[in-house]
Amino acid sequence: MNLAILTDKMPIFARISRLMLIGMALWHLYVAFAGPPNPYIMRGVHVALALVLIYWTTDRRGVRTDTPGWIDVILGAVAMSAALYPSFNLNYITQRFLYVDPLLPIDIVVGITLVVLLLEATRRMLGPMLPITAIAFMAYGLMFTSTLPSVILEQLFMTPEGIFGIPIAVSATYMVLFILFGSLVEKMGVGQLFMDFAVALTGRQAGGPAKVACVTSGLFGSVSGSAVANVMTTGTFSIPLMKRMGFKPAFAGAVEAVASTGGQIMPPVMGAAAFVMAEYLGVGYLTVAKYALAPAILFYVALFAAVHFEAKRKGIGSVPKEDQIPIKEVLLERGHLFIPLIVIVGVLVMGYSAPYAALCGIISVVPVAAMRKTTRHYVTVENILDALENGARNVLSIAAACACAGIVVGVIDITGLGLTFSNFVIEAAQDRLVIALILSMVAGIILGMGMPTTPAYIVQVALLVPALVKLGVQVEAAHLFVFYFAILSAITPPVAMAVYAANTLSHAKIVEASWAAVKLGATGFIVPFMFVYEPAILMQGDWVHIAIVITQATIGVILLAAALQRYFFGRMDLLTSAVLFAASLCLIYPDYRITVVGLAIAGGVLALQKVRHRDTVPPTPANN
Repeated sequence: MNLAILTDKMPIFARISRLMLIGMALWHLYVAFAGPPNPYIMRGVHVALALVLIYWTTDRRGVRTDTPGWIDVILGAVAMSAALYPSFNLNYITQRFLYVDPLLPIDIVVGITLVVLLLEATRRMLGPMLPITAIAFMAYGLMFTSTLPSVILEQLFMTPEGIFGIPIAVSATYMVLFILFGSLVEKMGVGQLFMDFAVALTGRQAGGPAKVACVTSGLFGSVSGSAVANVMTTGTFSIPLMKRMGFKPAFAGAVEAVASTGGQIMPPVMGAAAFVMAEYLGVGYLTVAKYALAPAILFYVALFAAVHFEAKRKGIGSVPKEDQIPIKEVLLERGHLFIPLIVIVGVLVMGYSAPYAALCGIISVVPVAAMRKTTRHYVTVENILDALENGARNVLSIAAACACAGIVVGVIDITGLGLTFSNFVIEAAQDRLVIALILSMVAGIILGMGMPTTPAYIVQVALLVPALVKLGVQVEAAHLFVFYFAILSAITPPVAMAVYAANTLSHAKIVEASWAAVKLGATGFIVPFMFVYEPAILMQGDWVHIAIVITQATIGVILLAAALQRYFFGRMDLLTSAVLFAASLCLIYPDYRITVVGLAIAGGVLALQKVRHRDTVPPTPANN
């Protein structure tokens, strides 16, 4: 965006929309600084701004437009008015007796209007999957329970348990600030810092381009919190470079998809759903980050190891010398751009809230970028306004997703479906936890197909977490379990959105790319079972035990990667790989006796590998 925003060269609604986007960003920053108003007003304004901007900036096909039709202009205005209705009638809303006082005709009309227009806005931003899910749950409540339609509408529209519930509250307070932070740091050159830092750190190693993708996507994904957006940002550089260095297109796309997906579980920022988890658990965001740290490290250690073994097996070398950058040069030129991230972590560690930490991070970005000549050119009015506009635009899909997920959660709460579904899972599992976990995993992946992580996680919390808790799973582990599979649905066929996004850059066969992504992300499917049975992986317990468990799990996931890529000291046949795979599972399982068996088997396999390949000359890496 540039300052021509106020000239007559642009369509009137393009100017109005851009001013509203910037205003939306500034309003949330002001609220973060001055303190939030009444929750109904805060959430209502957030939903209202999101809905009117969705209708004024996207057409019926979901394509961005600067010239909305008059029907969309009217729909946007109506949607905004409907979302603000509770705010303008706050005394009436808060003083009436829920489910006792009858709804007024105006309540019914405005409530139905808001639900319909919210579903359509969500479809435009995110596709049909989430609106169809919401419609299915409402149909269940209307047709298969004794709940009155007026009660369902009241739950969705006039209580803080539906559209204006916890999901949209988190979107309006936590997510919007971190999204604005991510947009601002990206405009100040942090994206280039992440790329250069990753090249400097891993570019000289075997399979350097793929390892660069792992590091870059982990860093960038931790800030962006969106697997698909991450793929399209970092993948434009990493995927062509991986292909040029000799990796198959399917493998190159899979590395980027898996690394980008893992960014949502990597502290310090993680994905948007982590803020919802903190709200549901009633703990500080830093506590959630602590729970997620070791599982995230295991995920990336396994991915990094798989890339290394594949590079060794294929004889693929480092990043070309002309593209390599000394790490000292990177840190001297752009290293100061890490300071805003350090500020956020520092403020969280000091015990302040996540919104306050995000605000401090945002305030620090521009002064930090202005510190050095190498980044000072990013600090312009145009860049700052552009960052605010883009950040607010990115908030629209999150706000729509959270509000629409609120419909699902509201129906589940008012109809008792959560309890019914929990009892079904317990009965189907016959009180056996491992079967319940597998059922929850499958249900979580299915619920997450084609749906953003945040609403997928919210739905699973309502449906699956109660059953797991009843079977004895710790609440924190149960939430993180469903959180993982909400994320991993992005790389799980048949609707693997991150893989599809990577395929637009790699041009691989989708089946081959999906299988490669599942292999690379295999640890992600196993780690949730690990921390359910062994809370030490969530940093719970004494530190000696935590260190022992995480060490053996790290060895286990490295051996798992070796088995799946069929390479360690050299190539492995299918039988040797299968034996090493079994040994890796023994190391991952939290039982010392089984761990000893796994170590013995792994030691034997690796000794045999060493003997077999002692005199074998490995392929010469292609160091271009």
